[in-house]
Amino acid sequence: MSNRILVTGSAGFIGFHLCRRLLKDGYTVVGLDNINDYYDTKLKEDRLAILREWQKFTFYKIDLSNREQLEEMFTKEEFGQEDRIINLAAQAGVRYALINPDSYMQSNLIGFFNLLELARLIDCKHLLFASSSSVYGGNTKLPFSVHDNVDHPISLYAATKKSNELMAHVYSYTYGLPVTGLRFFTVYGPWGRPDLSLFIFTKAILAGEPLPVFNRGDMSRDFTYVDDIVEGIIRLLKSPPLPNPDWNGENPDPGTSWLPYRIYNIGNHESVNLLDFIKIIEETLGRKANLDLQPMQLGDVKATFADIVDLTSAVGFKPKTSIREGIQKFIEWYLDYYKVSH
Repeated sequence: MSNRILVTGSAGFIGFHLCRRLLKDGYTVVGLDNINDYYDTKLKEDRLAILREWQKFTFYKIDLSNREQLEEMFTKEEFGQEDRIINLAAQAGVRYALINPDSYMQSNLIGFFNLLELARLIDCKHLLFASSSSVYGGNTKLPFSVHDNVDHPISLYAATKKSNELMAHVYSYTYGLPVTGLRFFTVYGPWGRPDLSLFIFTKAILAGEPLPVFNRGDMSRDFTYVDDIVEGIIRLLKSPPLPNPDWNGENPDPGTSWLPYRIYNIGNHESVNLLDFIKIIEETLGRKANLDLQPMQLGDVKATFADIVDLTSAVGFKPKTSIREGIQKFIEWYLDYYKVSH
């Protein structure tokens, strides 16, 4: 295995944390991001500024949907089969798809296709890619298992992530490309995205503004601290998927294959009620929230809860960060980064 990793979405929330961990572990990292304006680009540039302090970090501002620029970068860097690829680049957000669906097609489908093509051309020995817990869509059996069928997405974002899993499987079948898909569950932590709940709630409480609470608070999420997510990715990076010898086409297992292809849930394995989540934020800030109870938003699901048995069995993954500890770390970062006194 090469000591060099390509990380797409390197200026993003998870991508930034992953790149920093890889660099600390001694890897050489090539980062790629299009720095789009889905949210404040200053936050992305500030993340990048930290990564640029490392000599072993190289950055390219490229959109995955731009095949020509992507090919030029692969040629310039002389990527080969021993270099690993981790794809975290995507148009994120469930609700934004109602406003700008085209961006999901370009980034999540065409962009991922371009990366799959280049991965197979260099005969890459392991491609990891970000999927999402949103693929469970209409499923209500908890906890969500990778061995459950996920053919009923309820958002365009979820549909593109499910499509990524299918595309990856085809490339594993056609070209023998070893691929691992990771279904992330509500990732949070320092340097998080401004459109995520912890960021929105913290900002609203500090400003004394109404805090939007969908489905009138009758929701729960498997909140997963970003460092735990990164630890899982690092462990999987060193463990390319192996075919499942027990896979049977008469009773097909959605989470595995007779090919070098695997799907894993990567979550905290604990579902936290939204109102309890808000209460911890209130206690950490020492302020009360002004709740604005609203109906369920289109594309949202009532609950998420990750079954992580497969990931634990494969690489010993065990999340270590409690929800209270994780919220404390985020708020400390938020107050410092935005120079807020409370």
